[in-house]
Amino acid sequence: MTVDSPPTPPFRDPRLPHPKRIDDLLARLTRDEKVAFLHQFAPAVERLGVAAFRTGQEALHGVAWMGPATVFPQAVGLGATWNPELVRRVGEAVSREVRAMRALDDRVGLNVWAPTVNLLRHPLWGRNEEGYSEDPRLTSAIATAYTHGLRGDHPRYWRTAPVLKHWLAHNNETDRATSSSSVRPRVLHEYDLRAFRDTVEAGAVAGVMPAYNLVNGRPNHLSPYLRSHLRTWTEEDLLVCSDAGAPSNLVDAEHYFDTHEEATAAALLAGVDSFTDHGTDASPVTARVRGALERGLLTEADVDTAVRRQLSVRFRLGEFDPHYDPHLAGEFDTPAHRALAQEAAEQAVVLLKNDDGLLPLAPGTRIAVVGLLADECKLDWYSGVLLHRSTPLEGLYERFGAERVEFAEGVDRVRLRTAAGAFLHVPPADGPEEARGAEGALDPALLSGRTDLPPLTTDPAGTAFALVDWGEGVLTLRAPDGRYLSVAEDGRLRAAADQPGGWVVQETFRLEPHRGGHLLKHLGTGRHVRVGAGGVKVADSGDDGGEVFEVVTVERGEHAVARAAGRADVVVVVAGNDPHINGRETEDRTTLELPAHQRRLLGAARAANPRTVLVLTSAYPYAVDVTRLPAVLWTAHGGQAAGTALARILAGDVSPAGRLPQTWYASDADLPDLLDYDVIGAHQTYLYFEGTPLFPFGHGLSYASFAYDGLSVRVADASVHVSCTVTNIGDRTADEVAQLYGRAVDPSVPRPRRELLAHRRVTLAPGERTTVAFDVPLSALEFWDVARGGWCLEQGPYDLLLGASSEDVRLRTTVALDGERPVPRPVTRRGLEAAGFDEQSGIAIVDRTKRAGDAVTPAAGTSGELVYRSCDFADGVREVTAQLAGEGVLRLSLDGGPVLAELTLVTPTADPYTYTTVTARLPAVEGVHDVRLALRGPLRLAHVGFSG
Repeated sequence: MTVDSPPTPPFRDPRLPHPKRIDDLLARLTRDEKVAFLHQFAPAVERLGVAAFRTGQEALHGVAWMGPATVFPQAVGLGATWNPELVRRVGEAVSREVRAMRALDDRVGLNVWAPTVNLLRHPLWGRNEEGYSEDPRLTSAIATAYTHGLRGDHPRYWRTAPVLKHWLAHNNETDRATSSSSVRPRVLHEYDLRAFRDTVEAGAVAGVMPAYNLVNGRPNHLSPYLRSHLRTWTEEDLLVCSDAGAPSNLVDAEHYFDTHEEATAAALLAGVDSFTDHGTDASPVTARVRGALERGLLTEADVDTAVRRQLSVRFRLGEFDPHYDPHLAGEFDTPAHRALAQEAAEQAVVLLKNDDGLLPLAPGTRIAVVGLLADECKLDWYSGVLLHRSTPLEGLYERFGAERVEFAEGVDRVRLRTAAGAFLHVPPADGPEEARGAEGALDPALLSGRTDLPPLTTDPAGTAFALVDWGEGVLTLRAPDGRYLSVAEDGRLRAAADQPGGWVVQETFRLEPHRGGHLLKHLGTGRHVRVGAGGVKVADSGDDGGEVFEVVTVERGEHAVARAAGRADVVVVVAGNDPHINGRETEDRTTLELPAHQRRLLGAARAANPRTVLVLTSAYPYAVDVTRLPAVLWTAHGGQAAGTALARILAGDVSPAGRLPQTWYASDADLPDLLDYDVIGAHQTYLYFEGTPLFPFGHGLSYASFAYDGLSVRVADASVHVSCTVTNIGDRTADEVAQLYGRAVDPSVPRPRRELLAHRRVTLAPGERTTVAFDVPLSALEFWDVARGGWCLEQGPYDLLLGASSEDVRLRTTVALDGERPVPRPVTRRGLEAAGFDEQSGIAIVDRTKRAGDAVTPAAGTSGELVYRSCDFADGVREVTAQLAGEGVLRLSLDGGPVLAELTLVTPTADPYTYTTVTARLPAVEGVHDVRLALRGPLRLAHVGFSG
């Protein structure tokens, strides 16, 4: 007797297109099973043979959080390469390691949360290290390359599924879950949306992650632009994954809704498909979804839409076709990956200054390498654990020979004496060496400190600690064996950490003057250190008592630096930041200045030896006085091969060709407020900045010289075709980054001083020449016209600028483009959308309703001004109407003249979203005028209309 095997269900049939297979699987799932899929950790459906699935695997510059992996330069360093092809190969290597690691550990996910395409609008943003550039086109070029590498090139099956972070206008950690970014239409379309749009349209993006902040008063997890823009840019199903804890923030932190059922329903309807909330515990999210279904806030069809998008990603990843998936094996820590990590680190180095040809260093040079980062290979929150490690000191030892390199770290060495006369002492420890996160963790924020090592005690001699002040009084203390003082769950101090790190850093302290001595405050717990019979620990909660220490300085760091510098031919000062301290996720910087401790070291080195090279190794720009420094370089934290790469650059084995991906400002006075997102009105980034930067966008020097000539420009086929010849006129092989910028010569509205249109990195041998050609669509020169409510190519002359940076222009020409003539706002037909202003003072853009639309209000609730240029009143109007909410007064004037109308909302509306129409008479107004509106009181304005 023959028993027929059960038929293969359609969702298992690889011959069918994915949509049909998804339809079949959706139909087989129960409602509860579909609801369970909405959490980050979707459970298995064993009856159907469907495996568990989780969204989210951090992979910003290597596989993060899951143990050892190849560590590439930070994202801002990859941006500094200006080399999309290199970054594509980095993405490919990362995705192959994801696959290899998943084969051994199913906690490793294939839905990777990378790259970050938030624009580096403000250099004090704590997460500057995660982005690529302040420029949307450079950002999208690098992000597109990385996503293509992550995706792989198979036409059907993706190696990993990249999710872009963080939608939208997100550049502050200060109050990040409750602050709102005011983004007017021009900034929205020309700046913030552009990097996302271009990357999504390139076709290798699986989804996006909304940011914690609000935009125009509305949480990003309810962003109407997810539907109106994001999902129109591609025919692929995009998976929108919430940021961790953000769905709960809608109620708990932002108070945007009264209940979690309302909030969850609103987020799902706005387009959020996967809820990252409450860690691995899905029950709160699923309970909220079921509650929303029961209350009629959601339908099962709404749930199906979200689940369909998740299943689309899973099918593309080959989950249901294991025999056909070409990506199962992967590659891990291969020689090719190691070589690529070094190549990326080399290409990320930017030579900022090189007077008198101090660099490259001649063979046989005696080098003093000094500074707090001279023997460090720092990781950040989104790094894997190092498999290989190369510090600047190690790289210079290897390249020049240890006998020709002298090292001085520059730490202050101190002992801490108690009131009883004893000193803090680190007892001997036999515990194993452990790197933080070596075992991997789904949430490294939950990793605990070590308690297997003995806590600190006191004794008559004590231990001399290496003290580093990282700025703003934030200190680390390191024992002679290299371990940092840290506090674990039991509250005791131990020399236990290989590096500062963790979601809440437990290795930072502050010395607070007190009674002729100092209290030692542990910043992770906010408590003072005490010394008692039971040893050294932080004070218990509610106990403000702390030991008063005398800080006994054994040696000042600058003295050791000066001694080493004085014996050398050249001094290399390696300064910068620790990515876990003073500028990181959850913490913005407060200044561009290099911390005082490092300024002391730099000054000591320069005083002892004028042949001083400053190497800034940092996640962000600094404002540094470089006038007396002959050579300066910058590199982001360069990953596992950083030291080798730097040594090869200094030695001239590789000519530096990195370029700055963001403006380096000369001082804090050049910066707008961190929360001012109006890049146009606040003159932000190289696009609009009118001052003199320390180093401009796109800047970077070389050991070679390059000549530009033969500029050719042709306008045809809706594009500008630009080409020139670049020649290496130097004596060594080197890369040049040719950059093409454009600017409207006589625009009708404020336009960028210049904006990057295209770029190309080329390698040329001495005497070699190549033609660099760019085809730029005319749409790249459009702006968002608030008068028309759409994109506009304005007719007139445009400058095209070719050169080596935004300021180093070698060739230029002007072309006349046909386009649209400037038109005034047709206010008699369309009125004025309140948020579509040209200029403002004291105004915040807010949510018109909780679902969509914008309104404006005085930012401080008292007063604000708006200007709308060139408004056409045609044959005349005699009446103005305004949609208002709240209470207060709206005054209207024209061209700076007297108030012509006053509209008063005396009785407050029921809530900020209940608008009423208020009307006032006008004297006869005709022709074209600038409209000025003044808002007084807690008033919301959505729209102004005019009629005869």
